[in-house]
Amino acid sequence: MQAIVSIKNLSKIYDSGHRALKNVSLDIADGEILALLGPNGAGKTTLISAICGIVNASEGSVTVAGHDIISDYRVTRSLIGLVPQELTLGSFDTVWETLCFSRGLFGKKPDPALIEELLKDLSLWEKKDSELMALSGGMKRRVLIGKALVHEPKILFLDEPTAGVDVELRKDMWALVRRLRESGVTIVLTTHYIEEAEEIADRVGVINNGELLLVDDKQALMHKLGKKQMLVELENPVTQIPDSLNEWSLELSTDGQQLTYTYDPRNPHTGIDDLLRAIGEAGLSLKDIQTSQSSLEEIFVNLVKKKS
Repeated sequence: MQAIVSIKNLSKIYDSGHRALKNVSLDIADGEILALLGPNGAGKTTLISAICGIVNASEGSVTVAGHDIISDYRVTRSLIGLVPQELTLGSFDTVWETLCFSRGLFGKKPDPALIEELLKDLSLWEKKDSELMALSGGMKRRVLIGKALVHEPKILFLDEPTAGVDVELRKDMWALVRRLRESGVTIVLTTHYIEEAEEIADRVGVINNGELLLVDDKQALMHKLGKKQMLVELENPVTQIPDSLNEWSLELSTDGQQLTYTYDPRNPHTGIDDLLRAIGEAGLSLKDIQTSQSSLEEIFVNLVKKKS
């Protein structure tokens, strides 16, 4: 798939000497949902801000739909919608006035029908005449999304879009993101919520200390880096694992009722058949067998620990 955003060797060094980004290179495919995961201070917001032209990079380049973000900034900015972390809104304007003004900033002709549709999608139609200061935090977050979308961008950046919002709003926003992707909008989101990436992203990138540790298809990432475990429940508890089973490096539960075997799902010879046969030969009776696989959260935590 063709890249709509191309980042080459991007670095950001502040006057204090802090290196917020370190030679980041990344292609974002047209129409995909990319989730950027990383702890606080990892560089997620700096990366998004550099792409959107809010922060000037120290080194490297960024193109959006083939246009350089510096020399063709008017074109690239019109293609981008940004929902920042902070609730940066006025107080006395109404919801309707805010979206109309934002659309006009990009030189777009008035389109009341589009704004009405957008407000309804965001469950804001009933609040269209409300002043911004009267809205809840969750409603203000929806207004920010409306502001980012009202000029019909091709790429939407969501910086921690569901931080501090309730579960219902989070699910509404996930549904909106899916609809936007179906309409052809490319979406890049940063998040602390691993389940958010697991739920809606096509690809996942992990950032730590300004470095992009990896970017991969979500399922491929879980397959490559996730460990798989087989849990063997025994009919009768044992006090120790028989010596004949030592080659499988099994773990015995504290109650002696369960054996855990960890293996690499990529290996065509997992050893499961041999293990089950050996368990029977050791005189142990099986009650139940289950398998489990690492979650995206476990993979993320392990990656960050290794690179810290």
